[in-house]
Amino acid sequence: MSNDEGVFESSPLHDIPATSPWDEHNRRWVDFVHPLDWKNPEPRGRYNLLVIGAGPAGLVAAIGAAGLGAKVALVERHLMGGDCLNVGCVPSKALLAAGKAAAAVRDSHQFGVRIPEGASIDFTAVMDRLRRVRADLSHHDSAARFTDLGIDVFLGDGAFQGQSTFTIDGKTLHFSKACIATGARAAAPFIEGLDRVSYLTNETIFTLTELPKRIGFIGAGPIGCELSQAFRRFGSEVVLVESEHGILPREDREAANVVLGSLLRDGVDLRCCARNLRVHQAEDGIHLVAESEHSEQPYDVSVDRLMVAVGRAPNVENLGLEAAGVEYHAKGIVVNDRLQTTNAKIYAAGDVASKYQFTHAADFLARIVIENALFFGRRRASALMIPWCTYTEPELAHVGRSVEELQANGTSFQTFTVSMNQIDRAILDGEDEGFVRAYSDCKGRILGATVVAAHAGEMICELSLAMTHGIRLSQIAKTIHPYPTHADAIRKLGDAYNRSRLTPTVKALMSTVLKWRR
Repeated sequence: MSNDEGVFESSPLHDIPATSPWDEHNRRWVDFVHPLDWKNPEPRGRYNLLVIGAGPAGLVAAIGAAGLGAKVALVERHLMGGDCLNVGCVPSKALLAAGKAAAAVRDSHQFGVRIPEGASIDFTAVMDRLRRVRADLSHHDSAARFTDLGIDVFLGDGAFQGQSTFTIDGKTLHFSKACIATGARAAAPFIEGLDRVSYLTNETIFTLTELPKRIGFIGAGPIGCELSQAFRRFGSEVVLVESEHGILPREDREAANVVLGSLLRDGVDLRCCARNLRVHQAEDGIHLVAESEHSEQPYDVSVDRLMVAVGRAPNVENLGLEAAGVEYHAKGIVVNDRLQTTNAKIYAAGDVASKYQFTHAADFLARIVIENALFFGRRRASALMIPWCTYTEPELAHVGRSVEELQANGTSFQTFTVSMNQIDRAILDGEDEGFVRAYSDCKGRILGATVVAAHAGEMICELSLAMTHGIRLSQIAKTIHPYPTHADAIRKLGDAYNRSRLTPTVKALMSTVLKWRR
């Protein structure tokens, strides 16, 4: 809600910049995830499970354990829901949806649809919708909901005082087992001059209410690529700076180049292979200066706003981990394959203890904690098959091992690729860019897969299911898919594998049999 002069009121949660602007949507959101009038309950003896951090891992651990009859306490320092709801997946995908709508209007002539001149993008309305849908979803992660489920929710700063005690708000919580799920936060790498300019991270970019005329992104990983494409589609001049060659350095090179082509067509100005990057404030904006491997002249571009989209730091500070006997380092809390810390009573899950910093990974790691901590389970985190997806247009998804990993391990494998321009539905939808690729052993067991396509995030699920349950490519080939669908590309992978088994010897034998049967 704004005042009579149209200026947003200041958020009362000054230590959480993401809650700005303080409008009706953010008020409703905060009412769910950190009620300003919240009063912590009185501790109820020894808890079966104490969960520290109410992000995806913590919420799953708490609700799962409580649902199985455990007495659970849940502690959150800032906003329930963690990065995903508050400053990650939810707001970013709302923003990307608006960018996709803008691109659909821009490209509608390709389908014979003529949009009258004068169509425009209202960035203020885009961000208003973002805040509204985030507020709409936030009740799922609310303090009241978890309290109603029998969980004692404590909001505020707290710390371990010993091997099995934790204090918050002057109250001591005793526990039999604990799960640390405090997540991670944006942390900018050292860049000369960065500490002397104002810059955005994923924790503050969604507070914007006006579209920057010029915006720069440092880091061409998933966040940098997703948001640079969206802001370019809104009309900002966008420069994307990356130290490596190209974009998405951890992905299949051919697949990343498909995404790169899309970004360039949208008008994103990529400055890759940047060396010795430094920034400084000048009268005409923030300057990004770097040497380039491809030019004798250094990069020197000026932007109005700057976002740092690289670097994460685990939230391990001020938790009293030393008092609890929990070892940690710069990359997070040290755990074994069963997610147990150096204190046998304490486990850790999610971004604070995993290299897979995804919401869905945190969810399943928390399930391992419940089983191992409360029910003498022996489940291993390394056994999980974790897919991921970058939600550019087209999307890029992967599961399993990469070709580099297979080659480094000396693994024998076959590669099967189906181009989306061979898929009728993709052609009909005007989304025939990209491909589906799978690596398999000689028996058709999938070792890894990459999808770069309009709906890669949905399509990778079938391949993840196949890998998790040992379904082979030959079995996928026998699975009837509705026509026409984009996922038919995955069935065609199975066909390609079956054709590879038709060696000249087998073909000659079958030809002989057919001649005999004439």
